[in-house]
Amino acid sequence: MYIDHAWSRDDRRVLDRPKLAAIAGRDLDIVFATVSGAHLYGFASPDSDVDLRGAFVLPIEAMIGLSQPTETVTIEETEEGIELDFVAHDIRKFARMMLRHNGYVLEQLFSPLVVSGGAALEELREIGRGCITRGLFRHYRGFAHSRRRLLAGPHPTVKHLLYAYRVYLTGIHVLQEGRIECHIESLNEKFKLSKIEDLVDRKRTTAEKTPLDADEIPAHEKELDRLDACLAAAHERSGLPEEPATQTALNDFVVNLRLSGKQA
Repeated sequence: MYIDHAWSRDDRRVLDRPKLAAIAGRDLDIVFATVSGAHLYGFASPDSDVDLRGAFVLPIEAMIGLSQPTETVTIEETEEGIELDFVAHDIRKFARMMLRHNGYVLEQLFSPLVVSGGAALEELREIGRGCITRGLFRHYRGFAHSRRRLLAGPHPTVKHLLYAYRVYLTGIHVLQEGRIECHIESLNEKFKLSKIEDLVDRKRTTAEKTPLDADEIPAHEKELDRLDACLAAAHERSGLPEEPATQTALNDFVVNLRLSGKQA
């Protein structure tokens, strides 16, 4: 079992790690499984579902046979009032997404909340550092703009707002520092935004769809405009490579893993 010391006492209290690991490994040759979503970002509500993400290895027969393999598996379960959403991709599909400036899969790969993993996860993370590129700007700006459209809609929530802040801060941080960081309070140690603490407290202590008051939004929109400009400036100044530098290593990793059929 992979030992990761990033799990806080609250993480261990809320998330049943052994049970999550058992679900992730059910009928799958699992490479890794990590917690994503609001628990990773640091603002889960009492009724937030658990987003589990990962990668697995299909047997070689499935990849060379006549039938199209199922490269993505989704499991949805509800137990003791907790909703679990587990989505995992075959390692080849996951690796291809890593090469496409996809911040979402990189956040899953580097999530410190590891449910299942081993030597293969460590090797993939090392290769994945070479997939952190300036192109992540497009991912994070597009994601932020989609969250802001929800804020402009008829039923804006604290969740929508926190997601917009989190995405901007993660995007700026990775372009400046070359590292993926998703936890909003850890990010705010650097950015020191005065409104974050109150929003996080409201999200953690109320329902997932707690609405925002209409008179709150203009001040936040002004701050989000500023962060949008900061993200563009971080992209302009970033020293990250334009394209992934470890494509060959990633290809070799996928081939070797498929041929060996062993993850840990």
